[in-house]
Amino acid sequence: MSTPFLSVVIPAYNEERRLPITLERVTSFLAAQTYPSEILVVENGSQDRTWEIAQEYAGRLRSAGEAQSSLPPPMQALQIPERGKGLAVKYGMLAAQGEYRFMLDADLSMPVEEINRFLPPILADFDIAIASREAPGAVRIGEPAYRHVVGRIYNTLIRVLAVPAIQDTQCGFKCFRAEVAEQLFRRQTLPGWSFDVELLYLARRLGYRIVEIPIQWHFNPNSHISVVRDSLRMALDIFRIRLNGLQGKYERPL
Repeated sequence: MSTPFLSVVIPAYNEERRLPITLERVTSFLAAQTYPSEILVVENGSQDRTWEIAQEYAGRLRSAGEAQSSLPPPMQALQIPERGKGLAVKYGMLAAQGEYRFMLDADLSMPVEEINRFLPPILADFDIAIASREAPGAVRIGEPAYRHVVGRIYNTLIRVLAVPAIQDTQCGFKCFRAEVAEQLFRRQTLPGWSFDVELLYLARRLGYRIVEIPIQWHFNPNSHISVVRDSLRMALDIFRIRLNGLQGKYERPL
């Protein structure tokens, strides 16, 4: 198979309810595009049937491809034992083969049809394109006010200490050029939710061009994030990122 133009990486932890619908939507969208693509689902540490569902769906796509002249995008179901969204995304990004590599949350809080806005020819002259719920033109749907307030407080801390000028580091939809993904994810150290901040901090240090894309975002009440617990943990991670930078850990050879 030729090199895919796009790789879609989906971290999946305890996603047995949402994953089947998400895979149907992503597969249908990619099958309708003119560019070659691939899907990578990375399961790590689930206590439900997420891994079995990912394997079954990958098998269905293989069978469908053998039976049809119009091939669906190939899919890999990958599994690692360690928990942590950051670990899952890192593993998928480094296993991907696409010229562009897109991380996509399994809840599809951003409509999958918006993916092309993160890719050439619609978007040009960028290294990383990140979905933003705060950039001009963005729309938040159904989000409780307290969640928004906590998010803005956390983002203020991020902008002061780690990544100036970026209004939304935590939205789970981001696109990387292949060479940039290889450089950043090989340097990533954080396994959990704060990995986005670390990647963008690294990208700034390395001089990569970051673009925020305003999106329509739908709040999902079944989010795995605990506002209080995870916000405190992520705040501590910001200081860890700064300390790593001061100690020169990100400049070490890969």
